[in-house]
Amino acid sequence: MLIQKRDIPQVANDMMNMLHEDEIEVVNRFYDAVVARDIELIDEIFPELIMDVDVHFGTEEAMMAQSNYEFAQVHKSDHDTMRKKLKDLHERWEILKGPKEVKGFLEKDFKQWFGLHIAKWDAETAPNIG
Repeated sequence: MLIQKRDIPQVANDMMNMLHEDEIEVVNRFYDAVVARDIELIDEIFPELIMDVDVHFGTEEAMMAQSNYEFAQVHKSDHDTMRKKLKDLHERWEILKGPKEVKGFLEKDFKQWFGLHIAKWDAETAPNIG
């Protein structure tokens, strides 16, 4: 398990909290497969993870657009940075099948980014969107 639900702050928006919990479940299943070096399971879950992240980010972005949230573009650019990192990592995975690289990314980059993004961007955004 990479991320404990209790380690992620709740924000003032139920939909965002639900999206975060769903993402934690997928990320943890993916991480467990990576730690186990289960290549077939990683191959199976990686596209699911990317899709889940995209649904998560897309839902937040749609809520921000609908509410005319003034900092929507800055928030989205933080999402786009992580989208690109995940896409690039997946492309490298398809070539190298390196669980060690993926594990390092999840532990060092994704986990920290996820917590900081929620604590800053999502916490600031949540009260301003419907």
